[in-house]
Parts: sequence; C-alpha cells; structure tokens
Amino acid sequence: MITNGRVERLDFIVAGAQKCGTTALHYQLEKHPQIALPNKEELHFFDDEERFAKGVNYQDLHDSFHPPSRAFIAGESTPAYLYWRPTMERIWNYSKEIKLIVLVRNPVDRAFSHWNMQRERGYDTLDFLDAVRAEQQREKEAAPSQARRFSYIGRGLYGEQIGRVLKYFPREQLKVVRSEELRSDFAGAMNAIFNFVGAEPLRNVRNKERNPIRYERPITAAERSEVYKLFEKDIATLEKLLDWDCSDWKL
Repeated sequence: MITNGRVERLDFIVAGAQKCGTTALHYQLEKHPQIALPNKEELHFFDDEERFAKGVNYQDLHDSFHPPSRAFIAGESTPAYLYWRPTMERIWNYSKEIKLIVLVRNPVDRAFSHWNMQRERGYDTLDFLDAVRAEQQREKEAAPSQARRFSYIGRGLYGEQIGRVLKYFPREQLKVVRSEELRSDFAGAMNAIFNFVGAEPLRNVRNKERNPIRYERPITAAERSEVYKLFEKDIATLEKLLDWDCSDWKL
C-alpha cells in the first residue's frame, strides 16, 4: 500500500525459490508502472536474524522504496524467504493480508543449477554428487542456523516449505507458478501474476534472462537418478498440497 508517495505496507512478496526464475520475474515486476519495488533486489529483511534479535523496525523496510508516481502496489523479492524457516511467521506478524508468490521448478534441475552457480562463483569445489552428499554435514556445521550457500536439496523441498506457508496464510493469498510455465507462456504467466497482485496486465511482456549460469557440463543420468530419490516423497507432498500433477518431474 502506497500513500502520498510513501510505502505504508507491502502488498506482496516473491518468497522463492532460488534458481527458479525469480530474477526474470523481478525484472518484469520492476517494469510495471503500477508496482513499486525496493532500491535493490533481495532485501533479505525477513531472514535477517540480527535484525529480529534486536527488535525489528518496519520503517527500515519501507524506506527502501522510492515509488514511481503511478505506483500504488508495493512488493519485494527475496527467494531465500521460502527456505528460511522463521520467515513465514515473521511475514505473518508483519501483515496477515500480504500476498505471496512462489516459483518452483524440477527440484533436481534446481539443485544442479544451484551447484553450478556456487561452482562458478568459487564457493564450492566439490563435484555435484559429492556436494549433495556433504549437505547434511554442512547443515550441522551451520547449526543452529540453516546452511545458505550449500542448500542444494534443502531449497528444493517445496512440499515442506509450502506446507509451512499454509500454516500461516490461506491458499488464496499464495500463488505458486512453475518455472516451466514461465518458459512456455511467459506473457500469460506474468499477466496472471500481475492480476494476482492487483495490477493491470501489460501488452508487451518479454522474457529476458538476467543472470545466465555457465554450466560446467550437463547433469548425468546417474546423478539425476540419485538426487531424484531425495526429492521423491516431497514431490508427492507438493502434489497433494496444491492438487498438482508433477509427473514431468518424476523418473
């Protein structure tokens, strides 16, 4: 909600998931004249443990915006929110009416893309399966916090994470979009999102890859098979929660 050129309350949050098209989504939301986004992508406001330990000041969040003159809808995008366990309760405490947008993709492909990003940035020197097998130990080493960089499996457990969202928010305040849908009908998917947040559709909507990752190599069949087993039960959970058919994710 924007009043007299100032953000009074966020209307929506793009809460995740990482490596599922959130940057392309952010780019299109930013171009919409009725929507105000903060001065930078990924504020990490609601997953800032130090901020919430000291006592949160929501004015800091609102001051991150300089709304354009025609904007009346405010939102932000931080893909870590879906994964970070305390965030949904924090967002609910901030606004019980807020709308949440979540992008998902085949979790095996998401994990492989995530690993490639960390490899390209020099953060992970392990090969893909070795990194996946090391994830539990890395999680223990990060305790009592969650592992951020190496959460290849953790960030793809959409059933668990969306289940957590639905503990706080009704289904009608949550829009879950498959990244496969974004690729096949980008304009249609984007205008459905605009409609969800209360903005008018746009005539000229084009997909533009904003942060391409250079893959070292394609994922192998053996890697896909081993990693899929780690997601199999969670995919079934997601199908039940959303009444979806995710057959194309299955082996």
